[in-house]
Amino acid sequence: MMKQVKIKLPLRALTLASGLLLTVSSFAQTNAIKGHVKDASGEPVMGATITVNGKAVGITDMDGNFSVDAAPGANLTFTYLGMTPQTVKASKEMNITLQDDSKSLNEVVVIGYGAVKKSDLTGSVTALTPDSKNKGLVVNAQDMISGKIAGVNVTSNSGEPGVGTQIRIRGGSSLNASNEPLIVIDGVPMDNNKVGNTGSNILSTINPQDIESFNVLKDASATAIYGSRGSNGVIIITTKKGSKGQKPQVSYSGSVSISEKKKTYDMMDGDEYRAFIKSVFAEDDDAVKALGTANTDWQDLIYRTAVSHDHNISVAGSAGKSLPYRVSVGYTGQEGILKNSDYKRYTAAINLNPSLLDNHLTLNLNAKGMHSKAKKADTGAIGAAITFDPTQSPYDFTSERDLAMLGNGKQQTLNNFGGYFNWLTSASGYNDPQWPYTRFKDATSNPLALLELGGNVEKVNSFIGSADIDYKVHGFEDLRLHMTLGAEVAKGTVTENQPTSYPSTIYYGGITDNSNLKRNLLLNAYAQYYKDFNKIHHFDIMGGYEYQHFFFRYNNSWKQYYPSTSPNAGEIFKDTPDYDKYENFLVSFFGRANYTLMNRYYLTVTVRDDGSSRFADHWGLFPSFAFAWRVNEEGFLKNVKWLSNLKLRLGYGKTGQQEGISNYIWFKQYKKGQNFGKYPVIGDGSIYTPLYYNDKLKWETTETYNAGLDFGFLDNRLNGTIDVYKRKTKDLINDAPVAALAGSADKGLQNIGSLENKGVEIALNWVPVSTKDWYWTMSYNFTYNDNKITDLNGVSDNGDPVLVGENIDQSNKVLAYQTGYAANSFYVFQQLYGKDGKPVEGAVVDRNGDGKITDSDRYLYKSVMAPVTMGFSTRVEYKHFDLGFSLRASIGNYVYNQFEQAQRLKTTGSLWCQGSFLVNRYVKSLGWMSDANSSKLSDYFVQNASFLKMDNITLGYSFNNLFKAGSWKGISGRVYGSVSNVFTITKYDGLDPEVVSGIDNNVYPRPITFLLGVNLNF
Repeated sequence: MMKQVKIKLPLRALTLASGLLLTVSSFAQTNAIKGHVKDASGEPVMGATITVNGKAVGITDMDGNFSVDAAPGANLTFTYLGMTPQTVKASKEMNITLQDDSKSLNEVVVIGYGAVKKSDLTGSVTALTPDSKNKGLVVNAQDMISGKIAGVNVTSNSGEPGVGTQIRIRGGSSLNASNEPLIVIDGVPMDNNKVGNTGSNILSTINPQDIESFNVLKDASATAIYGSRGSNGVIIITTKKGSKGQKPQVSYSGSVSISEKKKTYDMMDGDEYRAFIKSVFAEDDDAVKALGTANTDWQDLIYRTAVSHDHNISVAGSAGKSLPYRVSVGYTGQEGILKNSDYKRYTAAINLNPSLLDNHLTLNLNAKGMHSKAKKADTGAIGAAITFDPTQSPYDFTSERDLAMLGNGKQQTLNNFGGYFNWLTSASGYNDPQWPYTRFKDATSNPLALLELGGNVEKVNSFIGSADIDYKVHGFEDLRLHMTLGAEVAKGTVTENQPTSYPSTIYYGGITDNSNLKRNLLLNAYAQYYKDFNKIHHFDIMGGYEYQHFFFRYNNSWKQYYPSTSPNAGEIFKDTPDYDKYENFLVSFFGRANYTLMNRYYLTVTVRDDGSSRFADHWGLFPSFAFAWRVNEEGFLKNVKWLSNLKLRLGYGKTGQQEGISNYIWFKQYKKGQNFGKYPVIGDGSIYTPLYYNDKLKWETTETYNAGLDFGFLDNRLNGTIDVYKRKTKDLINDAPVAALAGSADKGLQNIGSLENKGVEIALNWVPVSTKDWYWTMSYNFTYNDNKITDLNGVSDNGDPVLVGENIDQSNKVLAYQTGYAANSFYVFQQLYGKDGKPVEGAVVDRNGDGKITDSDRYLYKSVMAPVTMGFSTRVEYKHFDLGFSLRASIGNYVYNQFEQAQRLKTTGSLWCQGSFLVNRYVKSLGWMSDANSSKLSDYFVQNASFLKMDNITLGYSFNNLFKAGSWKGISGRVYGSVSNVFTITKYDGLDPEVVSGIDNNVYPRPITFLLGVNLNF
């Protein structure tokens, strides 16, 4: 599970500093009483003070451990700011759990441009810190929040090492622009542009071990302070720091893991396939003659058992009394289960957090660097392994047909193919006597050749730096001046040198040399004024300015050369350079006002005026309003002891969207033609083509209404939140038909249409058991989101659904947008079924009743998005042992099973394709004979992909004072074992029901992973 963040105010650091000497002196005592102090969620409490009869005798260390001099049976009192003091009898191996004190709670939640007490929040904000015990395989930051936050859906794109992740907060707010949330790392809003495919994942730029907390802003009253970038929610990440007065603390965390594939498709083996082909074709048919003599399990050959490891070292402390620091380095080496795929990442981070001028001037300096190297296997091998003829040998020609064709030239052809089998065709067009045969270009490629001959290397270098300067004005301490300088720079390269034997570039090979660079520079400054009047009025007013500059450049190259055996050896066969650069600016003025009456009634007003270079009318205004009422502070409830918290929240806000669109669409542009596009009359004869432009294009705007209830019972041992929301996006940026002469395009981006999301979120946390030896905590979240397009008038010429997404063959799409339906609904024919419940081939419903089956009979059916998602985590501790697991559920999401659709046919043409190559068949193939659209676009293949997954289960053992000697307290830490992606319960027939695109088309499978890890503190 994850717990609510508790970022204590400076008194915490002072308490820790004052107690360090007490801790040191306690080591020399003889009547040592040892133990561990944790909070209600099981996290260690650092800096808790221990007293005996009013005399301070010690303080807990970084891990919540203590050792004090006290007689057995003496009364020990444990105190910590914001928690209820606890007095217990001294005994051996004590385990103390401190509960939150709701009357003196001093928790702070990081929000946009500042922080606020959690009890004073008016918007829908979830503040979480990673659970250090209940976790499985964690490679990137998003792994820590998956399934943990109501309204936040995290889905990895596949099981490929280091691959990116789709994050959605309260559904998508756009159709064509971006749906990615804004990520803010240590005050720097990130640029969502990527410089590669793998290591460029924004959240991979920071080491998960460096993260202190996540703060997720969900409703517009919370996100409107980010204006035009807040429509999809905001995730604020704060990294770890040192503490003032802290002694140097060295920590190490490491793990080793083994990953394996969970299952594969049940395809015919060699013997079954030979018998099947002979049953379909005549004995003297070329298809039968093309059968080999092997029995190859291609799926088994492309996968492996992957071994990965992860290591992190950090040093945190304080240089003197005023310069806290933290330095960390990390290494991740992740092998993929698909051969020739892996991901290596090196990270380094440093934080300096000095306080100067009698604590009036505070600096927070952060620098984070990352270098990653991803070896990317050709994932086309996954689909190839499924369909490749199992009778062929990977490394030889054994069929009657091939041996007859090759004669004495078999070895020469094998050499040309790199030693791998490929389907043959004449190479007379090469005019090269060394190449009598080549690979048939449309045939399935040899999966092993794809993996072992190819694979590109992607490298990413990134840097994120920030400097926060916070000054509390001398003599006017109610006024704070704050400035943040930030920079995000990343460069990605992709290189690959495909040999002449590589299947997809046979004979010519290919050289890839791509380079991308992005730069994101930030300056913001704001003033914040706090004031209390008559003890019942509190004002907090903030106003500021922000400037952000985004730059992106790419330089891509793809070249092919004639091979050494060609008459044109060394000459360029194909050269396709592609390069460009662009930039955009965002200038903003923003403000926020908070008013509190009697610590009971709260009002928040925010406004942001954004100026973007992406629109002709640069400026957009984004306001929000929120109100909260702490009902439990009213007189009629204040003395109800079992009620810890009851707060009502109401909010409204407007946010914008400007991501995912062109930077210069609002003014006229011309594109210069290539060298072959010349007209030698004027200048150099180049032809310039006008591009589409739209000077009326403006922001997408999302309005959100939110009502929430926060509650807590029994000293907050049972607490939670309920939120109800409605979000409506207007002026959707859609690709729609345009009038003549609007550039050279017949379609272009316009503001047409609207989209609505409405739903309910519930989050519950419960600590049913908390005793000396036992501790049990549970966390549950539930989300219901109803997504619907409310207007698309003008997006299509005749009002038909707008086809979107990837093709399922050369011409057909299966996803569509249409008014009244969820985004990414399936546009299909309605299948008819026989009495046996099986689909009847070629029988679909004539929905318009015109007596024929055409595209007009297709209808909108189900959607990719799940209306209901849930998450559940629990952890049980007994003395030093802990056991925890996490579950995640998705209900109502559907997937188009393209694998089963592609395997449905039994026609001779679908088995012996183009008279040149054979393809394997699924054991459970439907055996249909029709390849009509009504067959492949049947709703039979749109299948319920609801699931329940156990993401991880973890067993651990914590220890302290290991190898203690003299005044050295020894080593504390934890050893643990975990299993990730443990099981999936689903009715879906494919390998994995979790498909980001909604079209299941040979996705890199997610493996099951077994991990052993250790955390050590010196």
